[in-house]
Amino acid sequence: MRQRSIVLFLALAAAAGPVHACMSDAPLDLRDVRFADTVVVGRIANYRIVPDPVFRREHREWLAEYNKKYPENQVEFDETERFMSDYARFDVLIDEVLLGEAGASIVVTWDNSTFEEPESMSPGPYLIALRRPGAAAPPLRGISATILPDPEPGALAVLQAPCSDAFIFEKTSDRADRLRKIIARGPKRSR
Repeated sequence: MRQRSIVLFLALAAAAGPVHACMSDAPLDLRDVRFADTVVVGRIANYRIVPDPVFRREHREWLAEYNKKYPENQVEFDETERFMSDYARFDVLIDEVLLGEAGASIVVTWDNSTFEEPESMSPGPYLIALRRPGAAAPPLRGISATILPDPEPGALAVLQAPCSDAFIFEKTSDRADRLRKIIARGPKRSR
């Protein structure tokens, strides 16, 4: 039983962040914009990391049980620790809509497959490709990935292939320029 508890603890500890959940990075394919429902240029506001309260509660309960069983191996819960199920949430103040529809501002989530969302982001402006929650996502091109469900069903999610870069590019970057050209040609939908 002790061995099983230690294995469970190690598994939970491995889920703690910051964690890179991919064995290797997958190349970015800008043609994946065909999976986007909306592509905008805008500025980021109200960026924050949203902690997963359910996982934290379950982790605290598990640690309490572990500490009770193994008082010689006390483990403290670190409130600042990041977990794979945490995600970023922000508003995008829209300057331009390149594909799809968007109002003056939209709420966006970013639960990327590398689980390495930055703690903060500059306002930009950025070119950002987004998809509806539950919509088809770009395919896995690497050898592994962990993909969690969309955290907020009412918010658009940043487009990102598993283990690749997110479709958040500085407005004047080479990637943004190339993406604009792909969108102008009319990306073929994969739905």
